[in-house]
Amino acid sequence: MNYLFPGDQGTEVEYLQLALQRAGYPTKVDGIFGRETCGSLHSFLKTEGACVADREAWQKLIPYLKGYVHHEIVAGDTLDKIAKKYQTTPQAIFTANPLIDPQNLQVEAVLEVPLGFPLVPENVHYSYPLLMYIVEGLLVRYPFLIAGTIGRSVMRKNIPYLKIGNGEKEVCYSASYHANESITTPVLLKFAEEYCNAYSTVLRGESTGEFPAAELYQNFSLYLIPMVNPDGVDLVNGILKTGDFYRQAVRIAADFPTIPFPNGWKANIDGVDLNLQFPAGWEEARQIKYAQGYTKPAPRDYVGRAPLTEPESQAIYNFTREHDFLLVIAYHTQGEVIYWKYLDYEPERSAEIAKYFGRVSGYAVEQTPPESAYAGYKDWFIQEYDRPGYTIEVGLGENPLPMSQFGEIYRANQPIMLGGMTQLL
Repeated sequence: MNYLFPGDQGTEVEYLQLALQRAGYPTKVDGIFGRETCGSLHSFLKTEGACVADREAWQKLIPYLKGYVHHEIVAGDTLDKIAKKYQTTPQAIFTANPLIDPQNLQVEAVLEVPLGFPLVPENVHYSYPLLMYIVEGLLVRYPFLIAGTIGRSVMRKNIPYLKIGNGEKEVCYSASYHANESITTPVLLKFAEEYCNAYSTVLRGESTGEFPAAELYQNFSLYLIPMVNPDGVDLVNGILKTGDFYRQAVRIAADFPTIPFPNGWKANIDGVDLNLQFPAGWEEARQIKYAQGYTKPAPRDYVGRAPLTEPESQAIYNFTREHDFLLVIAYHTQGEVIYWKYLDYEPERSAEIAKYFGRVSGYAVEQTPPESAYAGYKDWFIQEYDRPGYTIEVGLGENPLPMSQFGEIYRANQPIMLGGMTQLL
């Protein structure tokens, strides 16, 4: 994280405020480094004088973004005592450290202690650094969770995936293809946290309520790709604001002055729209978008020189081909609509499942508009595998949607993500 000073504004200030809030120092998360934030930072650091979030401050704050700390066991420690110290639960500590003997804690052994708050925040803008903190924190909290990389972005960022379950039936949900649609990233992350928490109660022999975690874990391997376009997301949300790639984006945007910069940016950092990169009517997509004036790298709607020229689209294409997904969902914003067909393809049960998704979410179920009907990920998946694939447009308004919509978006889509498996049982 960068150094922050009073008067600074933006996404990193939100992270500072979120960490202080989680640490117990009341701070409004508004992205403005003002007097209240300064006072809370001083109190947290127990210092006076200059008010700055420097490297030392971030080292102390980042555990509140990752959601865990290391604790070295001392004589007399019990899980109850440790849990009380960190305002968490003995069950959470044991889930994160399944090899320990709670009745015989070994002095000088180091535990990874989940802090006592939900890990996935709902009130900050998302970025690649925050994504990676959350992935790390989820892996610590839930050791049965698996993570990997589908490939790299233009800027060489690893694009992570999460895998929950060990069943033979494979399903994949992905998000943030478009840079100004990053509110879709926490939709997947919150579902991962909810699912993992439910399954951890199964391991403890407790009830999971209405979440059928044991059955799903046994029957399905669920793959989640929360951020397909990390470079673009960082551009829109103010994490990327210097350097050669930023200057390249500024030059590209200058040729399209009617598109707000950076909020109107949908493309990857090279100015290619990743959801127009797949070999399913790509030539038709090129014809449509060229007629609209997108004939070169642009903040949106440029199809690229050919299908699959971009590392991000190549990554999810190759990852899909390496698996046997029975169903995929690609998350976008906005419109509260579910798109389920590609041309005349109608895979078995795809219409039935689409109608189910519509019922449980309240979203409309429609065919993709002609101007957007080609070269998308779900288009290629349907064409290639003749299996159900869906593009789901969450929320309403102008992109990027405000995080204030997240709660409503998640409530609508949690049953969709659950149904993407239960409907295949």
